[in-house]
Formats: sequence, structure tokens, C-alpha cells
Amino acid sequence: MSFEDDIKDKAIELGFDAVGITDSSVIGSEQVEYFSEWIGAGYAGRMEYMQRDFEKRIDPSKLLENARSVIVVGLNYKPVRGKAKAPDAARPPRDRPAGRVADYALYEDYHPFMKERLRKLGESINSMAGEDVRFKICVDSAPLAERALAVRAGLGFVGKNRMVINHALGPEIFLAEIVTTVKLQADKAISGNCGDCTKCLEACPTGALRADGQFDATKCISYLTIEHKGSIADEHAQRIGNRLFGCDECVAACPHQIEAPACGNKQFRFYPRRSELELEEVLRLSGESFGREFGDSPIKRLGPEGLKRNARICATNAMRSK
Repeated sequence: MSFEDDIKDKAIELGFDAVGITDSSVIGSEQVEYFSEWIGAGYAGRMEYMQRDFEKRIDPSKLLENARSVIVVGLNYKPVRGKAKAPDAARPPRDRPAGRVADYALYEDYHPFMKERLRKLGESINSMAGEDVRFKICVDSAPLAERALAVRAGLGFVGKNRMVINHALGPEIFLAEIVTTVKLQADKAISGNCGDCTKCLEACPTGALRADGQFDATKCISYLTIEHKGSIADEHAQRIGNRLFGCDECVAACPHQIEAPACGNKQFRFYPRRSELELEEVLRLSGESFGREFGDSPIKRLGPEGLKRNARICATNAMRSK
């Protein structure tokens, strides 16, 4: 087997579901143009970090001196079918309004989970290479156009929902990277597209997914409930419905998602009871109780006040729907 095959086998052994390799060159001009237009149109909203370090974001070689290759990994987070909802005993009573939580937040925080396994992969690469190979681990921690790199590394294609869609795993995959100084044989990009399908555009509650292929994050419920700070305009708040943290509508509507397998990684802790959270309980959370409940969850980044803001919106929408 080749060095590249050994690396991929080790990545799978460590718990990743997909792995591909690309070089460290600048991403394609089409992707650069799309990103530039997206930023210029103001579609990034208040995500200022998306606008910083533009040159590094489009050129992974600028993240690490003498970088030559990028290893891209994917981790499936589609909930186990039939277990994505909380068991009846843990589900809020029907007369008590509850808020829905996005699929990815039903698992432990993926950042440390993936980072630790990429660190082990880097150590294995050093051992296999027989030399001191330098590498930089990126799990949402560096300016990197990871979707463009994932496509170039053969992990999938970018769908109309702006997610990387893997032919075997569907669109619910976390991405992370190792930028390294070792020269590796790059994989070929896999062709694919959504064809005439527009199910995700039709499913989007706010029209954040545009017919022209652009994505207006300022209208996206995931952005509004997670990234956006402060109050949320009533026109958007009403469309949030009972979505307490994030939104999965564009993914749930995707035919590739319906056919995809559920996450089978037993090491990746799964909390189905978090799929629906009673709003009254959320509003009673203190800083301490919030930390106990969500200390290992992606929800922790929102903080107790952010989650309470969302809970108040969901509660108001529940009253409106009566």
C-alpha cells in the first residue's frame, strides 16, 4: 500500500468516516469569486471572522510555512434513525412548549473530538514518514475554505444547500483538516451536482438559500439562533418557529440525506434527549446549570442568555400558533 493509503486507513481507524488529500495551492478562481461576492453582498452578516485573513482563507499554504498538502477528513453526524427524537420519558409533555435542536448539537462538541484524533493522525504521519513532519490542525480554528478543499480532495460536491454532499454519507458531515509539509499524492475531485432538484430551496423557511446560488446567512435560522448577537427582528423571529438552536430544514429535504447512513461511531457521544428542550426549563437555567447541562455540547458557545433569547422567541411563536 502507498503512504497515502496508510494515512487514510489510520484516519478511518481513528473514527473518521471520510478522508481525502489535496495540495496546498490556492482554491479555484470560481470559488474565490463566489466567496468574494458573498462577502461583498453582506451575506456574512456579523460573522466578521469570515472577512478576516482573506488571503489565508483561499490559500492554505499561507497557514503553515512550506505547506505542501492538505488532508481533509469528514465525520458523519446524522442521528441514528428512530433515536433522533428524545425517548418519550425524556420528551417534554405536549402541553409544555419545547424547542428543537439541530442534529449536529445532539452530539458532544465535535471540535475537541476531531482535534484530538487529528493530533493522533499527525503523530502517526510523523512515525510513518520517518522524519519530523510539521502540520497544522484546523477544526474551525483557522481561516480556511474547507468546503472548496473538501471538494478538491474528493469528499463530495457543494449542493444547493451550500453543504458538502458526500455520495455515501450525505450532507451531514463535519469537516476538519491537517495542513502539512509532507508531499502527498492528491486525490481527484468527484463530480456531482443537484441537477434540477430544488427541495432544499423550497424547504428553507426564510429564503436564505437563493435561486441564484447565493446563500444569505443573515436570513438563515442557524445563523440567527447561533451566530447573531442581540435581538432578532420580528420578521425573522416569527419564521424561527420552535427552532431553539439551529435549523435542519434544507438538509432534511435533501434526497442524499434521506438515503445516507446514520452515524455509527460509538465513541462520538450522542444525546437524543437534547433534540427537544422544554422552554420553561431553558428560561430557568443559571450560568452554573447551563454549564452542567451543555458543557460538552456545541450549545455551550451560545451561552445561557443567547439560549434564553431563542427560548423566548420559541415561546412567543408557540403562543401565536394557538
